[in-house]
Amino acid sequence: MPVAPAEQYVAEILRSKKWSVKVPSDAQSEADLIIRRGAHRFIVEIKALSESRPDRVLPMLSMAILQAQAAAEQSGNALPLAIIYVPDASPSLAKHVDSFAQRFAKNVPVGLISGRGEQYFRGEAFQDLNQSPEQPRRSTAARPSQAINLFSDLNQWMLKLLLSWELPEGLLNAPRQKYRNGSDLAEAAQASAMSASRFLQQLRSEGYLSDSSSHLQLVRREELFRRWGAAAMRPSPEMPCRFLLRAPVHQQIQGLLGKHPEDACLGLFAAAAELGIGHVSGVPPYIYVKKLPKIYIHGHSKAEGSDWSGLMAYPVDRPDLILRQAPFPQSTFRGAVNHKGFKITDIIQVWLDVMNHPARGDEQASLIYKKYLLPLVGS
Repeated sequence: MPVAPAEQYVAEILRSKKWSVKVPSDAQSEADLIIRRGAHRFIVEIKALSESRPDRVLPMLSMAILQAQAAAEQSGNALPLAIIYVPDASPSLAKHVDSFAQRFAKNVPVGLISGRGEQYFRGEAFQDLNQSPEQPRRSTAARPSQAINLFSDLNQWMLKLLLSWELPEGLLNAPRQKYRNGSDLAEAAQASAMSASRFLQQLRSEGYLSDSSSHLQLVRREELFRRWGAAAMRPSPEMPCRFLLRAPVHQQIQGLLGKHPEDACLGLFAAAAELGIGHVSGVPPYIYVKKLPKIYIHGHSKAEGSDWSGLMAYPVDRPDLILRQAPFPQSTFRGAVNHKGFKITDIIQVWLDVMNHPARGDEQASLIYKKYLLPLVGS
């Protein structure tokens, strides 16, 4: 199973500061990472969240501290380090983390790392990683231009285009061709030449684009996939629903998707099953929408003439399905595959979406990675 994206992201940051980083091979190990530099040796516990709210971060930090302490005590010759990964880390959030750690875990180093590059650490051994909450340091070496997000919605779609010719047919709705230059890529992506040029420049400056290939060829793909997975952890509005008509759910879902060919597609585990690589059962089907519709709410209201009138919001017990607003609509819907008369998310999108799902999502993601993405890394 590949290392979780957040853990790999943290490992790369620590290695860049000359820490020796080991990923425990023992599945029973309580440590996420074991790091060493000079006389310092730490057992690292990492918690990844999709939201950067203090009320979500602090309970997870507390758990990470306790688990790191227990693992360090068991090892006998290491100290604990608790790290929280979030999509973005504001100075305000850093102050909450610092106050909590100072009050409840003075002797345990803690870290707050974000996918946007912010890093805040408490602990003498990690001062070279620390950033002042008042004046966050932006790492220009790792990210030459903070203005260009390598994993923006449009850029994720262009990454899929660069990989599409290497994937088996039927797994991604994109031209299966090689692109010679930015103009070709912009045309296929239906984007401006400037957007494609900036995207390629960012890829090249970060070392992910070959300088010797006759076409646009991605390199260092294992690291690229890990960063992509970490960047895709973005919270998104959801609405658990049930059908008003008590009929076979699978048939009703297909009918619902058929009514919304441009605005809805099947995602996550149900999409994996339709693509022939399903691994997890028992999770309600997810349907991606561009925007959550107005439907029956406890049977009281609905949008007039809505094609969603056969649904009602159902936040209790087990729903028939979950509507999720796509956090990256361009990449999600452009890459969606036409399948049996309705759309399902492409194989890369499924991998990105399931990897952090609590219902054995890491197992499903690992299966997809080994079968379809690992061969791309090898190439």
